[in-house]
Amino acid sequence: MNGSPPAPGQRKLGLFARLRNEVREFWQSLRNTPEAFRLVWGASRGAALAGAALTLVAAFLPAGQAWAGKLIIDAIVGASAQRLEPLAGLRQVLPYLALELGLLLVSAVLGTVRGLVDRLLQTQLSNHVNTMIIRKAISLDLRFFEDPLFYDTLQNARRQADSSALSISNSVLQMAQQVITLVSLIALLVRFSPWLAVIVVISAIPSFLSQSQYAERQFRMVSRRAPELRSMNYVESLLTGNESVKEVKLFGLGEFLLRRYQELLWQFYEQDRAVAQRRAVAGLGWGLLSTLAYYGSYAWIVMRTIAGLITLGDMTMLLSIFRQSQGSIRSLLDSVSRLYESNLFLDNLLTYLDLQPQLTSPENGLPAPAPVQQGIEFRHVSFRYPGTDVEVLHDINLHIRPGERIALVGLNGAGKTTLIKLLTRLYDPTAGQVLLDGVDLREYDLASLHQRFGVIFQDFVRYHLTVRENIGFGQVEAMDDLERVKGAAERGGASPIIEGMPAGYETMLGRRWNKGQELSGGQWQKIALARAFMREAEVMVLDEPTSALDAEAEYEVFQRFGELMEGRIAVLISHRFSTVRMADRIVVLSAGKIIELGSHAELIALDGAYARLFNLQAEGYR
Repeated sequence: MNGSPPAPGQRKLGLFARLRNEVREFWQSLRNTPEAFRLVWGASRGAALAGAALTLVAAFLPAGQAWAGKLIIDAIVGASAQRLEPLAGLRQVLPYLALELGLLLVSAVLGTVRGLVDRLLQTQLSNHVNTMIIRKAISLDLRFFEDPLFYDTLQNARRQADSSALSISNSVLQMAQQVITLVSLIALLVRFSPWLAVIVVISAIPSFLSQSQYAERQFRMVSRRAPELRSMNYVESLLTGNESVKEVKLFGLGEFLLRRYQELLWQFYEQDRAVAQRRAVAGLGWGLLSTLAYYGSYAWIVMRTIAGLITLGDMTMLLSIFRQSQGSIRSLLDSVSRLYESNLFLDNLLTYLDLQPQLTSPENGLPAPAPVQQGIEFRHVSFRYPGTDVEVLHDINLHIRPGERIALVGLNGAGKTTLIKLLTRLYDPTAGQVLLDGVDLREYDLASLHQRFGVIFQDFVRYHLTVRENIGFGQVEAMDDLERVKGAAERGGASPIIEGMPAGYETMLGRRWNKGQELSGGQWQKIALARAFMREAEVMVLDEPTSALDAEAEYEVFQRFGELMEGRIAVLISHRFSTVRMADRIVVLSAGKIIELGSHAELIALDGAYARLFNLQAEGYR
């Protein structure tokens, strides 16, 4: 019958199967341990070797200290039985006291040195891991940074990545130390009673199983909350950031956003509290069991001592060994538990580091041409962003001749910026080809190809660094060439702004730093234009380059722009038709398709979509 309970044999098989699965999952979770050692070794070989050597020495100290304690007690009892004078008795005990003192001093020095090595290694490892995370981010394609799931992966990779690797390394060393310590202690314990050794081991296992279970729960809970944690960080940046403070104050958003921040904080708190409470209760219960086992053994050892079966020194040593053995086993199992938990967290880092870019340079890629001889061609190009079925561009065919100025026009969402991303190979087409001098962009060396483009996007970056760096980033290899930087500033129209600054080209921009100088939107845009002109590019791409400039400044920029781009390809995106009409040809996009193509005069005569948009904008100036 479907509703009948399983037979006892079936229940037993099910229990064994569950236990076997849990054991298998546990060992699989430790698969990242070799990677943790590679991270630690890569951060500092010297510190890693020092930690291993110190661990080995520390492993033998507890057994030595227990034996020294036995010798001291037995020597005291012997001196008392012989009725020696106090000084004579002290001389008999003194060597053993010196031995114990020496062992304690060595233990103290080892603890201090190990703490120092761990702190230094933690710093080096943190730098090493953060560098790996950033270097991986540099290597990844633009598509990753336009995918919210990537930011969850990055958030989880950053969390405890460096501390997890060090924790794994230390846990393994601690396990090795505790195993050596246990072997030496139990070797002494077995001489008197094998059952004491069995009780020591068994009493510590339940606590370990309980802690491992809650470690996994904690990990899964923390990993699941990555989106909420990013949301909380975003709300915090809105409340504390310079870019948003004006609107937050004027619209009275402070308390509203703070409530949302606190809601997330309390949500995390409730989750953490529930797991912590259950973990604490379980730990208390199993801890009491270990305590009862200890004092039961304590009573048995005392009885043996009273019966005269063992000496007082033996009793002291056995109690010390039993206590230290329990502590060593708990430490060993705690190390295994930490190893397990840290492996889970390190898995996030390794998952992130395993991400591979899809846009890569071909082996023996061709150098991009300079100058461009045949131009750029979009041949039956279609494109949809990863993870979507919607085509942003559909069957685009366009040939841009050498030295030609092309303007892209269309409503928002028409595909203009996406076309630029394909042209500069930030993405590859879903279908079709983008050719430069008749060669598919995918056949060129990627770094060489990017060198041929000078680009300023609508959402250009405002670097809170010096003026020289802001402009020099356009050709970072030439950033220290001040004359070239000044020339780029002149061409971008930024020279008059810079001349009025207190430290000229070494002036710090933005309010993020002390004495930083904030600029208006138009001034920032001129700095960005200068950055684009810093690069001696074959193709200049300007995406809404003058949106923050007034009409006079815009006219001056484009008069200069026309002169500077003589003989080079220029691709311009703009919603201002006073700017667009300066182009040799205008490409009108709608819903990812080219619907019109021609000069300003030709498109006005055509009286189609371009003419309608031009007349609508012109009407606003009448």
